[in-house]
Parts: sequence; C-alpha cells; structure tokens
Amino acid sequence: MTQQTGLSKYIPRYIAVEGPIGVGKTSLTKRLAETFNYETLLEKSDENPFLDRFYENPRQHALSTQLFFLFQRAQQIQDLRQEDLFEPVRVADFLIEKDQLFAQQNLDADEYELYLKVYKHLIVDSPIPDMVIYLQAPTVTLLDRIKKRGIKAEQFIELGYLENLNHAYTEFFHYYNSSPLLIVNSAEIDLVNNDEDYQLLVDYILSHPTGTNYFNPGPSLL
Repeated sequence: MTQQTGLSKYIPRYIAVEGPIGVGKTSLTKRLAETFNYETLLEKSDENPFLDRFYENPRQHALSTQLFFLFQRAQQIQDLRQEDLFEPVRVADFLIEKDQLFAQQNLDADEYELYLKVYKHLIVDSPIPDMVIYLQAPTVTLLDRIKKRGIKAEQFIELGYLENLNHAYTEFFHYYNSSPLLIVNSAEIDLVNNDEDYQLLVDYILSHPTGTNYFNPGPSLL
C-alpha cells in the first residue's frame, strides 16, 4: 500500500472517480480508499435486476434499468449527506450527475422527460466532491477491457453504443466546473498494478490542484 507522506498536505475528503464502462473506475477507487484510509461509495450494478435484460434488449428495458440506478444512487447520496455530521471521508466510483448521460443515450424523448422530473427531485442538495478524477481511454481500449474481464451481461455491449457513451462523457466533462477536475489518460498507464504510475497520481492529488488539470505521465515501462 502506498504510504501517506506529508500529511499536512491537502487531501480531498470526498473524491469521485468517473469514466465510461471498462475504464477502471472501481479498481482505482478501491486503491485510493486503501491509500488514504477512506471508506468507499460504490455503484452496485449487480443489484440492478434489469441490467442483464437491458444489455440483451436495450430498447425494452432502458427506462426500468435507468430508474433503478437513479433511485439507488440517490439513496447512497442521501445516506452520505446524513452522515456529514460525522465528517466522513469517501472515495466514490460514480458522480450522481453522470446519471443523465446514460439516460440521454438510452431513453426516448418521453421517457427522458419523465426521468428528468424524477432526477431533479432526487438530487437536490447532493454533496459536491472535493475532487473529481475523470478516467479517459479510447473506445477500442474500453471494449477490449470489457471483453477481457468477461462479465457475461457486458458482452452484449456494442462498439457503437460505447463510442456514443464515451463521447458523451468527453462533452460532459468539457463543461464540468462544480469541483476541481483531474482528467487522466488511462490508455497507456496502469494505475492499479503499476506502483510508479499510481504514486505519481497520488502525489498529484496531494499537490492540491485547482480548476481543470490533465494527468498524462506517459506509458508505463512494464
């Protein structure tokens, strides 16, 4: 485990790791939580009873899948807000605002209008992360990682769908300014298995970056 050095340095108390399917959000979230001795706030995709059916037939199961995720994430955020009295520290593998990206991709106009009404009601006063880490990778890289990790339901994901989602993420974070944003090119570095790459990222987080920054240290020498 990476040792915390310079504890007087700024450490964000609430970090959100984001990015498209297959980019490595959850793995990095867990490693950061271990390093900083934080708790994790993780998406629970395996609890969504509609997800497998959505991947097989997106049109038929899009609304039920999306609403389940929205209610689930909103409840997690609500729990976090209630625990703020105890000054919790967290690393999350999702940003609640990104939920709209999937809704825009998967719902027709009438469904999306219904979804937005529910969304706006549920996310009122959601806590804002002290830092957001956005992991990027080319679509072909994402698809390759999805195939390799072998989750059965995800094998139905098509390149075109993933390409549109990847583009939506890029556009969303181009305009994101609610908290400090660190954009990480994860295509040629390994933040989970390569200690040197990971330590560079931790040091950058501890440097207290403000605004939007880009982390691209170059390919790992494995």
